[in-house]
Amino acid sequence: MTRRVRLGINVDHVATLRQSRGTRYPDPVQAAMLAEEAGADGITVHPREDRRHIQDRDVLLLKDMLTVPLNLEMAVTEDMVTFAERVRPSWACFVPEKREELTTEGGLDVLGAELSIAQACQRLANVGTRVSLFIDPVGEQISAALRCRAAAVELHTGHYAEAASHEDEESAYERIANAAAFAHSQGLIVNAGHGLHYHNTERIAALPAMNELNIGHAIIARAVFTGLRDAVIDMRRVLDDAVLYGRR
Repeated sequence: MTRRVRLGINVDHVATLRQSRGTRYPDPVQAAMLAEEAGADGITVHPREDRRHIQDRDVLLLKDMLTVPLNLEMAVTEDMVTFAERVRPSWACFVPEKREELTTEGGLDVLGAELSIAQACQRLANVGTRVSLFIDPVGEQISAALRCRAAAVELHTGHYAEAASHEDEESAYERIANAAAFAHSQGLIVNAGHGLHYHNTERIAALPAMNELNIGHAIIARAVFTGLRDAVIDMRRVLDDAVLYGRR
């Protein structure tokens, strides 16, 4: 049977558009349901501290309505851990968060906050939520994730996606490939995301250890022109072709 890389879709940008006008539309919950119908394997949302896009109500509705797993991206704070304990999503992905950033910049420093992250992992495990840690593709961070008893790591692909030269891209790709292989060998589920789009995703999807790619901006941006259903189908095809043809 052919290996299948899961496609997780982040619908935060739909909520960003809604919040920019203070209306009730476009609805990220409706977008998530359309993405699920089109073939998404999971839905990701990131309720930030300032609630600049995703609102608590969105998360609660998604938890009730989705039939695919809900992945809650979140900062490791008491407020967010308590909220996640209430919601009990299938997955929670701990990410770094800065109020002034447009999107998540860089991976979580698990080494620098190992105790608090380990405690948060345990609290969510106690309510049946599996935890992934969004980290840079660095061996020391993977080892720290293991000590925290995370179920998965999500490798930060931003440096690969934003590389200014072919040499930089190749170097970043090799770091991701090596980190994915190491994490998988240690029993961790390996996901990846950040900056992936229709022209750079194949190589990451083709990595043998890759379980899931989480993609948001590229899919929502294409949906402006093609509609969300076709945008999801197109990305699903990219992932499937990458696995089928081993494009690296």
